[in-house]
Amino acid sequence: MNKIQTVSKLFGFMKILKKYCFNRSFLKMATFFSCSLFLVGYMQAQGDRIVYTGTISCEETGRFLKDVYVKNLKSGETTMTDVYGKFQIESTSADPITLVFDKPGFAVSEMKTKNTRKNIEVNLKPLEISAASHRKRKYIESEPAQNTLTHIEEPRDKFNSEVGCKPKKQTYIKAPFEKLDTYAVNDWWNRKPNPIVDLKVNRNKVIAFGIYTVANNTLKLSAQLYPLYPHEDRVIFLDILNDGSWKEIQKQKVNEIGWSALFRVENWDVSKDIKYRFRHGEKAVWKGCVRAVPDDKNEIKVAALSCNSNKDRGMRENYVRNINALDPDLVFFAGDQSYDHRQHTAAWLKFGLQFREVFRNRPCVTIPDDHDIGQANLWGESGKRASTQLGDDGGYYHHPEYVKMVERCQTAHLPDAYDPRPIKQGIGVYFTSYNLGFVDFAIIEDRKFKSGPKGKIPQQGPRPDHIDDPNYNPESIDLPDLKLLGDRQIDFLNSWADNNDPQIRMKSVLSQTGFCGAAHLSGRQQGRLHADMDSNGWPQTGRNAALSAIKRANAVHIAGDQHLATLIQHGIHEFRDGPWAFIVPAIVNNYHSRWWWPEDEKAGSGPSINVSLPWTGDYFDGFNNKITMHAYANPDTLDNGAGFGLIKFNRESNEVTFECWPRSVDVTDPLAKQFSGWPVKIAME
Repeated sequence: MNKIQTVSKLFGFMKILKKYCFNRSFLKMATFFSCSLFLVGYMQAQGDRIVYTGTISCEETGRFLKDVYVKNLKSGETTMTDVYGKFQIESTSADPITLVFDKPGFAVSEMKTKNTRKNIEVNLKPLEISAASHRKRKYIESEPAQNTLTHIEEPRDKFNSEVGCKPKKQTYIKAPFEKLDTYAVNDWWNRKPNPIVDLKVNRNKVIAFGIYTVANNTLKLSAQLYPLYPHEDRVIFLDILNDGSWKEIQKQKVNEIGWSALFRVENWDVSKDIKYRFRHGEKAVWKGCVRAVPDDKNEIKVAALSCNSNKDRGMRENYVRNINALDPDLVFFAGDQSYDHRQHTAAWLKFGLQFREVFRNRPCVTIPDDHDIGQANLWGESGKRASTQLGDDGGYYHHPEYVKMVERCQTAHLPDAYDPRPIKQGIGVYFTSYNLGFVDFAIIEDRKFKSGPKGKIPQQGPRPDHIDDPNYNPESIDLPDLKLLGDRQIDFLNSWADNNDPQIRMKSVLSQTGFCGAAHLSGRQQGRLHADMDSNGWPQTGRNAALSAIKRANAVHIAGDQHLATLIQHGIHEFRDGPWAFIVPAIVNNYHSRWWWPEDEKAGSGPSINVSLPWTGDYFDGFNNKITMHAYANPDTLDNGAGFGLIKFNRESNEVTFECWPRSVDVTDPLAKQFSGWPVKIAME
């Protein structure tokens, strides 16, 4: 066969391929649908020996792939790629040979043929040919060679499946729910680009972040990955830096529903900082540091945030810069990390991209709230199924496996649950305690057991959860069978309050929202609402039971959710006899803002408190609960009231300082100011 014949055959097959297989759109795709490579070499000289060498790697990232099976279909000779993706295989046949490798999603990035007797080497360049359900990588000569010819096989419909040419079916774990998390489940790679986050990342960046806590000498560290292609490993490795070298200590399987993995390491050395890294595949690495437990510190600082609205999908550089400059010992996200109700994985990844640098090297507590699990409001009612997405009859509207996925991604790294028995529909619980230095934190779920209002109480407004009439009777909605925290969490709080460990000097409760109705205007400045049962001011009996347990522990309460920063001292029986509560501002506050704005625009009763703000003092909320307002940051202030809180616990003075920082300030600037009315320092009993 001469060169003219070769070129003629080549163009003939190209016409066939163009007719049957060619699709321009597939040329733009990565080779995640590739099936097998076929390279045919022909030797004119009898007895010559050809050595085929190549490197197999991912076309998109260049990651080398080891242990790929390569076979010469003519002779039956086989080989495997090494750790660098390289292989070498020989042929002495004068007839055409076919090399086959089989590994979906990867292609030969370099191929050479060498006539060892005549010492002639030819570089081969790829020719991409796409078909509707797969892609193959072909090779033609980049320069003429006398003793090597190439051949392109016929179109896909004439392939001989007996020699391994049939495309492999790509497999994945099918999500147990439908129309939820569609950007990240099933054949996610076939989805169009989404508005939240790019999921088709370079494969050396497939590990998005890690998040951890250490409690009772046990490290719980979650790895969050981007969605993986079917051909990619489902195993992720954990290494720690030990005496200057990395040591593998554990590996875990990645859960395809949510793409997370949990590492649990007991007998963790809490006395020193320990660097860690995740590894996936050949090149993907994420590095972080597990801090030493701050047992010797006189002050423990907590940065607290909530309500990461998707009205602003930008990065959070100001928050990252300011929080890292203040260097808290713990970061707490109180809920609504995601507002994309049906797309939690993509939104959670976006949240991680925005904030991962604040918890790369320090512990972090994240707890989901209503928007995270796909509802505008949540009255969990012990896990029952809600009849509508409004959820006001109580329960969870979306598939329980979706709810469990959200909670797994956001809370698996928390200390072990105090009472881990699941609730209805198999939904788990995570309420627990977390000891950090001399401060003991109770992490509770103030939505999960709460009763829904619809059908249980007389409706007092246009919605079952809203009350517009200021003359209604508050006792009419405080019925004996209604639940707030539920019996299991009240038992936990009372037990936690009675823990008299001498190492514990101060306590705090972390939850989603506040135990009162501390907003008068909701959604817009003209939208006056007398009482909102989304707040934990209702049911009042459950509210007082929760506050009594918190007061018994001499703890302060930290939460979010309300899109309105407030500092309140609760009253249980009398004004100012209950615990203090700091509701931190929203991260982004251009969504359903709220105002503290008494209708009579007068200061409350009782001793004067905060001269920089007009409406402080003793008030009754819309449920007739007693509250004392000490500070607030309405959305008509700097940054529309958006920002974050910083709470300082001082062991020596037994004082707690509450700071409230606007989003746009630079805390390193000596002239930087907090919201008007802050900081506030209180002495604990």
